[in-house]
Amino acid sequence: MKLAMPLTYFGNPRETADQVVDLEKAGLDQLWVAEPYGFDAVSLLGYLAAKTERVELGAGILNIYSRTPGALLQTAAGLDNVSGGRAILGLGASGPQVIEGFHGVAYDKPLARTREIIGLLRAGLRGERLQSDGLYKIPLPADQGTGLGKPLKLLNRPERADTPIWVAALGDNNVAMTAEVADGWLPFQFLPDKARDVWGEAIDKGLAKRSPSLKPLEISAGGLLAITDDPDEAKRHRDTMRGLLALYVGGMGARGKNFYNDMAVKYGFGDAAKKIQDLYLDGHKRDAEAEVPEAWLEAGNLVGPESFVKERIAAFKEAGVTSLQVTPAAGTDGLASIAQVKEWLA
Repeated sequence: MKLAMPLTYFGNPRETADQVVDLEKAGLDQLWVAEPYGFDAVSLLGYLAAKTERVELGAGILNIYSRTPGALLQTAAGLDNVSGGRAILGLGASGPQVIEGFHGVAYDKPLARTREIIGLLRAGLRGERLQSDGLYKIPLPADQGTGLGKPLKLLNRPERADTPIWVAALGDNNVAMTAEVADGWLPFQFLPDKARDVWGEAIDKGLAKRSPSLKPLEISAGGLLAITDDPDEAKRHRDTMRGLLALYVGGMGARGKNFYNDMAVKYGFGDAAKKIQDLYLDGHKRDAEAEVPEAWLEAGNLVGPESFVKERIAAFKEAGVTSLQVTPAAGTDGLASIAQVKEWLA
């Protein structure tokens, strides 16, 4: 497996970005940059491209609504050029809270839109003119504009015609589509021991339709990293993840309309998921955090003694993860942890 890490997007991302040179030296293979509704990911990825030499740089993720297919094509090709062929374009639908609340764009047809965008990106990276008569009308028809639009292709020659395109997906149909047409899959809060039960059928369905011209599907997943023999310290580190899980399971969407709550139910945490959502939406966030199952925190993170962390790494690998994505816990020696895990993966 490759070793990956998400770059924090809270506070001042540049301060974390300035540590990337040392992380690269420690053995990091991939770095992912998100942009929910903070600074954009593209600017920071360009900054990182200039500071690094080897690490792959992934947009994790750019939403499919706030940029046109043409803009996404420019971004993929531009980042791949300035990084010397190290870019990964991560795409996702995000959620209606961000898309409609921050960008003011209707959250509609995420699967069809993602599939269409991937097709356009692949064509554009091959140097073809952008043309579409689906959800996207490219060029824009005369009755919707001036009638002066003509099919265009990139002015520049892309660094690679096959710049990797990854998709963040959770729902069965979206996961199946990802397994069919994308280069990689970015699941959220992936539990390796239960992944096959939750997503196995959808993955198999997509892979059965996958073009032989595509490489095997890659998967990036992991969790918090802290190597410690102190059980109390390990619990303190795991507990720092309660707020994040409570936010997504409880606060992302309304009752009955929450992708992450549905995922928790599929993991077997249905009772806890309902309590978390009810408490969170009623304003009792701390109580919601307390309901996050300890079993979820243990299985989804790499926190504990060396033997346990190695066991979790093996579980992620057995589940098909090709890129182990870790976040060194606050207060630990992150560089040492990255170097240690890289040694175990070698």
